Amino acid sequence: MPETVTFTDPTGQRKPIALETFVVPGDLPDVAQRTGKIPEPDPHYVDLGMLYKLAALEKVRRAGVTDTPLHVALRGHMGTGKDHDLEQFAALLRLPYYRIPLTGEVRDITLIGSVKLYGDGRGGTESRWEDGDITRALRGPALISLSELNAAGAETLFALHGLLDRYQALDLPTGETVHLRTDTRVFGTMNPTDLRDYAGTQTLNKAFADRWVIWEKRFPDAAQIESMLVRRYPKLKAPFVTTIARLAAEVNESFTSRDARTRVGTPMSLRTVLDRIPAGLWMYSDDADPLRRAWEEFVVSHIDAFDEDHYETVWAAVARRGPDGPPFSR
Repeated sequence: MPETVTFTDPTGQRKPIALETFVVPGDLPDVAQRTGKIPEPDPHYVDLGMLYKLAALEKVRRAGVTDTPLHVALRGHMGTGKDHDLEQFAALLRLPYYRIPLTGEVRDITLIGSVKLYGDGRGGTESRWEDGDITRALRGPALISLSELNAAGAETLFALHGLLDRYQALDLPTGETVHLRTDTRVFGTMNPTDLRDYAGTQTLNKAFADRWVIWEKRFPDAAQIESMLVRRYPKLKAPFVTTIARLAAEVNESFTSRDARTRVGTPMSLRTVLDRIPAGLWMYSDDADPLRRAWEEFVVSHIDAFDEDHYETVWAAVARRGPDGPPFSR
């Protein structure tokens, strides 16, 4: 039986949204594998507003306002949490989560499927149809996340047109038509197509882009980063939380700046802020300046060489010297 989950607006401006969860039918041939793909809710996840927006759109879909499903693509720079948002949306709605990367090497037969030869046990072979990644996901309840939408080849995108428009189906070479189920949701993620170093990306074909509602996912601000750090590391002392959040916010403000003279080429992703720096603080907690050591070993060490001066400028302006350790309380 479905349960009810409530999504709350982080700004407090709009009413909470209550949605019934999905149920995976027990008579599906792959029911065990499919239910195993339902993610667990992340206890450290902080909704900055995207989860609530997704819930609001889901409410519109269930109300039947439009005949054509509204497919959402999240566009944002690396490390802004696009995939994590979709994974947690699937976790709360109890939907099996299929993340399918669309790289330049992926072809339509990989996504839709193809006929393959198998031994018949008598020394010969027989041909069988084998579902591709998307077709397999479409055969039951699913949240399908097509990651890196703007890195896929043209033939791959054209193969998906019918699924994403009013036709709402894939036609297989076998003659079978796989329809978009009412308990399946299709999402996408992509990086911006600007001058950044996102190798292999391109501007979306206008016909393909028109099949998506495109929402921007921006870097969190300092206050939002603080809330994430506090949720994930309740024993991390407040001066460290504040300083890390300010460093990240300043670097990412420079990364998104339109002024090429001050713009930095490498952002501080949430992976760096929430995973690498705290790991460095734990490792170097006995150093005279734990944050500085973590900064050198886990941040500066993997940025582009021409960004080092700017990162050091941000460090000098925000911290100059890290807070006194140890970073974590007992």
